[in-house]
Amino acid sequence: MTPDLSVVFPVYNEEENVPILLGEIARALDGKGWTYEIVAVDDGSSDRSLSVLRESRARYPTLRILALEKNSGQTAALDAGWRAARGRFVVSLDADLQNDPADIPAMMRKLEESASDMVIGVRVNRRDTFARRIQSKIGNGVRNWITGDKITDTGCSLKLVRREAIDRVHLFTGMHRFLPTLVRMEGYRVVEMPVNHRPRQFGVSKYGAMNRAFRGLVDCLAVRWMGKRNLRYRAREEGSS
Repeated sequence: MTPDLSVVFPVYNEEENVPILLGEIARALDGKGWTYEIVAVDDGSSDRSLSVLRESRARYPTLRILALEKNSGQTAALDAGWRAARGRFVVSLDADLQNDPADIPAMMRKLEESASDMVIGVRVNRRDTFARRIQSKIGNGVRNWITGDKITDTGCSLKLVRREAIDRVHLFTGMHRFLPTLVRMEGYRVVEMPVNHRPRQFGVSKYGAMNRAFRGLVDCLAVRWMGKRNLRYRAREEGSS
């Protein structure tokens, strides 16, 4: 059966966080009226993350596990999860516990009430270092200036999107950060909502600032080029009802 919702998250050396995250997802969604599946994508972890996921299947029967052959990066892991997801709606979040699964029901309601196709989180009271918050603010400003979009917090991984919208998007390395812009390019409606943000308890950030600096600028220019070259037309078949 097709579930209402697929919860997708990439995992790279997060063995301490995975059991906690799975429990939080179950508590957030059990008994809320939606059927759901969990799609965890192990991005070539060198710790026990994959083993922990395998051991968790007995407790969480809706858990599906994808294992990338080698560490391929956050975009690849998310793309693999999105393509494998079976739900009518797909929500993504990080495995580091900084995103709060308790926000997912509110995002589902927001999607329905706003008649939109994608809801993206805006982290309030961010629990990151001052340097990281400043870097994120500058990065968001530069991205919006180059792409011509207005995204408050493109770095927030907590995003909910209709299945058909994400199916239209083809990702390249690093492009997951521009998913709202790419979805809008396909003619879908994107809205924002405030979400919780928590400090990291275990481990360290794997997809950090140095990965985003120069590549982020190049990606911005690529998205701008795609926006200017994106096909926009309407057609109707003559003689049809």
